Order: sequence, then structure tokens, then C-alpha cells
Amino acid sequence: MKYHKQEADCWVNNSFTSIELAAESATHLAIGAHQDDLEFMAYHGIASCYKESDKWFAGITVTDGVGSALGGDFVDLTPQELGALRVEEQRQAAELGEYAYQVQLGYPSSEVKNLVQENLIKELANLLLITKPKVVYLHQPADKHPTHVAVFKASIEALRRLSDEYQPEYVYGCEGWRDLDWLSDEDKVALDVSAYPELAEQLMLVFKSQIESGKRYDLATLGRRRANATYHDPRSLDEMQAVTWALDLQPLLVDKKMTIQSFIKLKIAKFEDEVLANL
Repeated sequence: MKYHKQEADCWVNNSFTSIELAAESATHLAIGAHQDDLEFMAYHGIASCYKESDKWFAGITVTDGVGSALGGDFVDLTPQELGALRVEEQRQAAELGEYAYQVQLGYPSSEVKNLVQENLIKELANLLLITKPKVVYLHQPADKHPTHVAVFKASIEALRRLSDEYQPEYVYGCEGWRDLDWLSDEDKVALDVSAYPELAEQLMLVFKSQIESGKRYDLATLGRRRANATYHDPRSLDEMQAVTWALDLQPLLVDKKMTIQSFIKLKIAKFEDEVLANL
């Protein structure tokens, strides 16, 4: 398979001889902007497939890993060294989580945020077409990280270019640089991420260049998941130990003329109405 960027990297589980064969088996697919995004936002897919013979998780990471804030032992890394390290960390996570494949497309963030995303959209559409996943995990449209939003937009456009017969059954927008606690409860999808807690933590700790630099994404993400489970319903006991909130994105694929702006405006207005009604 050919990639647009020379820097692109493809890891394939040794159960398969090519990405095409790995893609045929993949049932769950996540598209994230950065190395470690998949492990934080799409753990539901990883855990759903882990040690399962008939389910496989696949990951696509869009950017090249250059430009993160660094500290500790990593503070003197050049951008090129950091990019290479983050690519290797993502490969280690894929091996640990037993993914079917992990593709890193190698786009600079500045290029991803460009209004013209045609190369990226085509590449994502091609990977979606060969994989034909049943479940897709994306960033959510109200995320506050510009690169996350840009990757989300390209991913939705890529999905919209697939014919109806190849559309996934479920498409989720997941928490990242903004949670989804502001959604009306009936618009939240609770993804149970209680399974394999040791694996969840180990996947996060793989990304030493981030966590050991002083950005404790592991503690923050595990805390958010537990808080979601506990604060979901004040009138019932905790049925799940960890929850990732997600937003159902299928309406954007059913109505391909609906703008993302109008879709999210409806969600915000619904929450506003609910809060004001309670008052």
C-alpha cells in the first residue's frame, strides 16, 4: 500500500502478512490526530477486541509527532528525534494492545489544519474502504485542540465519500481536549472502559515522551473515566467502573448535507434548554 507522505509508518500484527489482510479482519477502527490519542480516546475499541478471536482493533494516527511540549530527560530532543520516538512509542502501544494494524500517516499538524485537506481525506477514505470497520472512533467536534478538530473534519468527509454499503454501524466522537459532560444525558453514549484496567494503564505509560515530560495524561484520563462512571447518575450505584463519553456521529453520515456546525449547535441548544428548564 502506498502513502502520501514518505514519513508514513505501518505496523502490522504478525498474525497477518500484509496490511490488506489485517484490514480484512479489523472490526474496530480509530482515527486520531497524535500518537497516544487512540489509547486515551478509543480504549473501548482496544478492550473490545483484546484477546478476542473474531474482533480486531486497528489504528490510524495522522500527524508526525513533532512539536510536543517536552521536559525531563526529553527536553533536549530535536523535533526529528521527538518524531521518531513518538512513532516508536505508538508502535509499542499497537503491539501491546494486539492491534491488527497501526498506520501513522506522518502529516505535519500545520498541513492537517490547512483548509484544503484533499490528500488526507483521500488517504483516510482508502484506509476506511479496505478496512470496512463496524465501529469507528473519532475525535469529537467540540474538542478544543485545533488539530483534533481538523482530523475530525477530514475523517467525517472521508466517511461521507464511502457508499452506503461500506458505512460503519457505529461512529463515535470521543472525549479528548474537552469532555462531553456538557451534553444532554440522552445525547451521551456511555462506552464502558472497565475491562483490562492493567492494560489501560500500561498503554498510557508507553508514551514516556509525554508522561515523563510532566504531562500526566495517564492520571487525568483514568480519573476522568472513573468520574464519568460515578457522576453519571445520582440515583443509582455505579454499574460501570470506568466510562468514556461519546457522541453518536451517525446523523452526519445519514444526512451528508448537514453541516458540522448545525449538528453541534443542536446539541448545545438542547443542553441549554435542559439547564434553563431545571432552573
